[in-house]
Amino acid sequence: MPTAFTLLRSTLLLLVCLLVAMPADAQRRGRQAAEEVLFPNAQREEPTVRPAQRLQRQLQKMYDLSQEEGKDAETEAAAKELLAARGVGPYEISLINQILGFIELERDNMPAAIAYLQTALEAGGLNNNQHYQIMQNIGQMQFGEEDYAGAIATMTRFLEETRSDATTAIAIRGNAFYRAERYEEAVADLRKAMTLSDKPESAISQMLMASLFELGQTDEAAVVAADLLQREPDNASLVRNLAAIYANAEKVDKSIEILQSGLDRGVTNTDRDYIELAKMYRFAEQDQRAAELLNSGLTAGAITASLDVYKTIGEAYYFSDNTEAAVDAYGKADELSTDGEMALNQARALYELERWTEVKAAVNRAISKGVRRTGDAYVILGAAEFGLNNEAGGLNAYREAAKYPETKDSAEAFLRQATRR
Repeated sequence: MPTAFTLLRSTLLLLVCLLVAMPADAQRRGRQAAEEVLFPNAQREEPTVRPAQRLQRQLQKMYDLSQEEGKDAETEAAAKELLAARGVGPYEISLINQILGFIELERDNMPAAIAYLQTALEAGGLNNNQHYQIMQNIGQMQFGEEDYAGAIATMTRFLEETRSDATTAIAIRGNAFYRAERYEEAVADLRKAMTLSDKPESAISQMLMASLFELGQTDEAAVVAADLLQREPDNASLVRNLAAIYANAEKVDKSIEILQSGLDRGVTNTDRDYIELAKMYRFAEQDQRAAELLNSGLTAGAITASLDVYKTIGEAYYFSDNTEAAVDAYGKADELSTDGEMALNQARALYELERWTEVKAAVNRAISKGVRRTGDAYVILGAAEFGLNNEAGGLNAYREAAKYPETKDSAEAFLRQATRR
């Protein structure tokens, strides 16, 4: 039975799903945003600062350079020269650092871009539209740089100062809370983001599901996961996640139902999917069903013969008292194994059938390949030797078993009893 719930921290492209687009090229290069008020409830007053007249020519030069392709170096030089000019004020500082920030963004130098844009923000020279768009972009970039604490702080500031219910900002902050393992706060934001959206992003729902799971709220996590799967019935990851939630909630029958449905519909069809379902059947004490599932997959060519497949088949047959079939499966597993564990399992099954010659061959193969509990192997070898009426060989095997801590006491007790006869 699964003991951990793994989600797509590595498989889901959540950043792509949640980030809003950057401002258009002309706007991000410093032009004034459209006159439409984007943040009508912002508590920040529109700044009244104006550009210094004496710097107009230099500002125009920098701006013109910023609009030309391949002129980043020249734009950067003009911007830094302007920053050092006498009389530079909040407007110029904000505008220059905004342009420098987007130059670094195009160079994929996120830390430098963030630093410049933070300076542009704190200088306070931009109108509210640009100011808060930059703030939101900073939060997005911090998230992309895995600075989750920074992203949380920036998005919190953005939401508080704009007094808005910006779905993207709330979703990104919820994502950052999730990544920072602050699951209760993540749940609050992600639920809100879902409520505010007519069609919530699948990524948001999956993070909500994972956060609820981490909080031990498996029933609620299952509801979210089931709703997701209903909307995306052909999403293999959702099938696996919902099955894992049910398994961890000890609702094994539901887990089996979901996994079997995924296989039947061809949504989940990897070796891993077959093996996981077989293990769930085994956990539900339906060992024969587990073996039949994997054998049917092998016969149909749906799965590849592997150590894990044959090991699972062998265990399923062994614990369903189909020992003959277990011997065969363990033998095939042994052929694919680099150690002797499968050969030792085959020896145990053969022991139950009292096929002593084959037990001896299997256990010797196990010892030569190496096993975790060598003493156990020698005990089985000793039993095989006695079964073949080779008393000397049996006693030698028990003497070897006595050298290992796992079988020392029992082997010595057997030897004392044997020498008294």
